[in-house]
Amino acid sequence: MAKTIFEELGGKYERQGEYLIPCIALPTEEEQPIGKWGQRHLNYLKQYRNVTYTNLLTSGRLNTYLADIDRQAQERFERLIEGMKQAQGNNGTAKSRKRLRMGR
Repeated sequence: MAKTIFEELGGKYERQGEYLIPCIALPTEEEQPIGKWGQRHLNYLKQYRNVTYTNLLTSGRLNTYLADIDRQAQERFERLIEGMKQAQGNNGTAKSRKRLRMGR
């Protein structure tokens, strides 16, 4: 019997009853912790971008992608909070100066 393209590429089959099932395994990928931003993006992908989710999952890049998204989102969040702190500090200082000038 002639080899299939799958067999020519190094694939193997496993007999289960009367059927030959291809032995397929997802590529291994490094486990990285995923925070709340990565989890939220994972839910978004599953709900609204199912093809992208499936492509990332089957290519073995999903965990790395989500860890990168989580890191970027956390950095943006921290920059936003820092900017808000500085803006409040500046406003507070300006209000304090105004009060001092008005004698309050």
